[in-house]
Amino acid sequence: MKNFLIVPHLVFAAYIFSSCSGADSKTSGQMGGSDSTKTETITEVKENPFKPVDSAKYFQLQKYIANGDTTGKWPIKKDVLPIQGAILPFNRIIAYYGNLYVKKMGPLGKYEPKEMWRKLDEEVAKWNKADTVIKSIPALHYIATVASGTPGKDGLYINRMPDSQIDSVLKIAKMYHHDAIVFLDVQVALSQLKNELPRLEKYLKLPNVHLGIDPEFSMKTGARPGTKIGVYDAADINYAANFLVKLVKENNLPCKVLVVHRFTQGMVTNYQNIKLHKEVQIVMHMDGFGPPDLKKGTYLHYLYREPVQFVGFKLFYINDIAQAPNHLMTPVELLKLTPKPVYIQFQ
Repeated sequence: MKNFLIVPHLVFAAYIFSSCSGADSKTSGQMGGSDSTKTETITEVKENPFKPVDSAKYFQLQKYIANGDTTGKWPIKKDVLPIQGAILPFNRIIAYYGNLYVKKMGPLGKYEPKEMWRKLDEEVAKWNKADTVIKSIPALHYIATVASGTPGKDGLYINRMPDSQIDSVLKIAKMYHHDAIVFLDVQVALSQLKNELPRLEKYLKLPNVHLGIDPEFSMKTGARPGTKIGVYDAADINYAANFLVKLVKENNLPCKVLVVHRFTQGMVTNYQNIKLHKEVQIVMHMDGFGPPDLKKGTYLHYLYREPVQFVGFKLFYINDIAQAPNHLMTPVELLKLTPKPVYIQFQ
């Protein structure tokens, strides 16, 4: 199968490190009562704030997303009911992608926070107008581990963003949108997920932080990022999912979302071996630019035909409209796709 789309290789060689520190505090209390003979202590039990999943509504919405498909591919047959706090398919995630150091990587970083949120809120409003069944909500998708064009000290062609920058993104999410959803994206280059995910563990333990992994920059052959398109096997995706499952179970977290970028056949191998978990929702994300017909072709060949669980779609403000008469696809157009995407990313 020929590659339908090409995406720009977003790499940079150097950045300024800075550091910051913060502390979290947990409080607990007791209520006591006493009389002349005894003192009774009652331990306060915190109520779990995350809503249990409405199973009937979940499967109803999965059928809605399948958009009338009669092939048996959608809704997926191996689906599992997620645990409490599941975002999908009860919501559609509308995300701005980027990095705070490089404005060309996307609107997250290109605009000042207030202006960025204004633009993102406008996109969310468009989706809520187009689809009144599934509510759209905003998110930030931050590239926390960036593939580089230069080898660096460890020879792995990777730039790991300092905690101070990740903290800044979380602060932007909290200040402007009350702890909006945040994705931390990982481009492993010549490294591996098992070496990079633990570094982000303290952030992934937060209930509003989720994970994205990018096969394009997983260079298993040792090639320099940007010279070839990388690959993740089902085993890699299963590792990332299991990493999240463990965090969810150990920290009593709500269901996590795992976004996997894809725009060619070879980027993801053995998709049928990807395992689903009630603690993690997997989104296979169509990550390529070009005219609408080519984008829909990629969606058909690599996402529709190889179903995993949920599907996403990426829109490029510049590259999608680089050549006339191309245009940025609208919510109405995207809602005609089978399945309907529940994760929309803007770059």
